[in-house]
Parts: sequence; C-alpha cells; structure tokens
Amino acid sequence: MAAMSTFSWTCRARDGAARAGLLATAHGEVATPVFMPVATAATVKGLTAGQVRAAGAAMVLANAYHLMLRPGAAAIARLGGLHRFMDWPGPILTDSGGFQLLSLKGLARVEEEGATFRSHIDGSRHRLTPEDAMAIQHGLDSTVAMVLDECTEHPAARARARASMERSMRWAARCKAAFRPRPGYGLFGIVQGGVFEDLRRASAEAAAAIGFDGYALGGLAVGEGQAEMFRVLDAAVPLLPPSRPRYLMGVGRPDDLVGAVARGIDMFDCVLPTRSGRHARAFTRRGEVNLRNARWRDHAGPLDEDCPCPACRRHDLAYLHHLFRCGELLGPVLATLHNLFFYRRLTVEMREAIAAARFAPWQARFLATYRAGNR
Repeated sequence: MAAMSTFSWTCRARDGAARAGLLATAHGEVATPVFMPVATAATVKGLTAGQVRAAGAAMVLANAYHLMLRPGAAAIARLGGLHRFMDWPGPILTDSGGFQLLSLKGLARVEEEGATFRSHIDGSRHRLTPEDAMAIQHGLDSTVAMVLDECTEHPAARARARASMERSMRWAARCKAAFRPRPGYGLFGIVQGGVFEDLRRASAEAAAAIGFDGYALGGLAVGEGQAEMFRVLDAAVPLLPPSRPRYLMGVGRPDDLVGAVARGIDMFDCVLPTRSGRHARAFTRRGEVNLRNARWRDHAGPLDEDCPCPACRRHDLAYLHHLFRCGELLGPVLATLHNLFFYRRLTVEMREAIAAARFAPWQARFLATYRAGNR
C-alpha cells in the first residue's frame, strides 16, 4: 500500500452535524464514520488479522501501555514495528495509557511530571510521562498517536474534574512538543472535564489552541449514562476544529454510535462487539441476541438473514447455540466475527445516509427497530 504524503481528513458530505469523510494516512485511507476494533495487545481477541480485514475493518486500535509492558516497545521496533508485528498493514491508532491510569488506579500515582505505576503483570515499577508516551508510540510506528491524559473517574467532584482536565491540557502541550512529525502520521489531543459542560468547553478550546491532527473526547462511557454523554458532546464537539476528525474514545453500543455521529463524531473504538461475541451476545438491527438462550436450540435459519458474515452465511442459529452450550472455541470466533461485520455495516449505512441527506429518518428507523429487539 502506497504511503500517503500527508495526514488529513476531508469532509465529503454533511447532514446536520453528521459528517461523512475520508481520513488519509501513511498506511492508507479510511472512510468515516469508522469503528476501530480493539487490538489491545496487538490482536483482536480470537481472530486473525485476515479475519478482521475480511470483516471490513479499515483501522484498529492497540494499547501502548500494554505493549510497553509486554513485549516492550523496543522489541516491537526491532521486529519491524507494530504493523509488521501484528500483520496489519492498515492504519493503527494507539491509546497512550491514560485510561489505564484510571482503571488500574490502585497501582498508579499521578503527579505533574507523569505517572508512576506498578505493572499489573508482575508488579514491576514503571514511569510514564508525556514525553515517554510519545517516544513509545513513535517506536511502535503508530499511525495515530494519542496524547497522554489523566482520564477522570466518574463520579468526580467538580474541583477534581477541573484539576484533572487542566493537568491533561498541560500534558497535551508537552506531548505536542515531544511528538516527532512524519508524513502521513498524526497526533490527537484529548478533551477531558468529566460531565461538567463548562470544563468540557474549556478543554476543547485549550486543545484546539494547542493544535492537533485530530481531537478525541475521553472520560466518557465510564458510568455516566447515554443522556449525560450526549449532553457533554453537545457542549464540546461544536468547539472542535471542523476540518479535523473527531474521535469518541471507548464507545460503544450501536445506539451510542448513531447518536454520536448525529452530534458530529467521526471515529469510535470499543471492546463491546468483541467482548460480547466471546460471551454469546450477538448484535443485529433488531437488537441483541443471547446465543445461549434455549429458544435457539432447534432454530433453522441464520442469526441475521441480511448479514454476509460466515456465521450467518454458513450456519443455522441452532449451530451457534450448540457451540456455546458445548464450550467450543468456534462459537466465540463466529460471534465475534459477526459483531464486527455488524459494526462495519452500521458505519457504512450511516455514511450512505449522510451522503443522501437522509440521516435523520435513517436514524429514527434504526433506533426504533434496534430498541424494540433483544432476544
């Protein structure tokens, strides 16, 4: 795949706040809205890179924190970089580790210089500063690097959310200074501020003033609920530069994606489709299906007759039910594949609806059908 000379996002269609665009990178082009399957430790759990490509994924997310600990960024660099290491020639976005400072809170201490933490693997002591985060992601050859931020817990008092947000903005400026630009590579800033609209607006303005290749909203989908998340997006997204891609980190459910696209978001990642697949939950346009439910024991016909994935094209729903009841590994593989196919179709349909200036009626139909489901 030929390298792109610049990193850029081009808006190709708008419908209200919803946008359809094209992200150009050193590792290929990505149509947006896009959902990035999560490959935390350089693998989408249970699938080969070829299977992930076959599901239509154009870009994946890996985690610099986890790869820093095992096998180490230097080891991956010696082996030719993350793309070669995991057999993924397309774009890779790497999270810097800010969320782990929250999720592994008992193991981490955050100070102005950076974070000190103990590995959740072996208890070894490590230091992570904004400058370290940039060096690690550079060594991984990340197409899109994320600034190091302090992901605010929920719920958090206003004073705590403000202090955390302001530190994240100071760290963002340090990341921008330490980032080594290369043609076709990008650095994204992260907006924080908890559920406080004024703090989110202040963070969005501060990040935009620093200047990044794209902008993410972090610290959401951490227990605040969909209505609160949408309220935060309504406050912050309009303040982000319209010529840059917007990324909602760690989100989410299909109706989360649809509502966020309606508010101007272009990029998403979440473990939900793969984790749900491993636990016998499959997504369809008529809601979620519990593949362990006894009602499917003798069910002839596919899980989703409109889906082209191997699970739906080649097997009855009864077979998928059988695999999970028997504990066969093929069950999680097929269900995970199906969910990635579904998320891919969802983003394609949103792009088509935006291009046709029919996003609002499409959204209403999708949500009415999806929320009436769950079987």
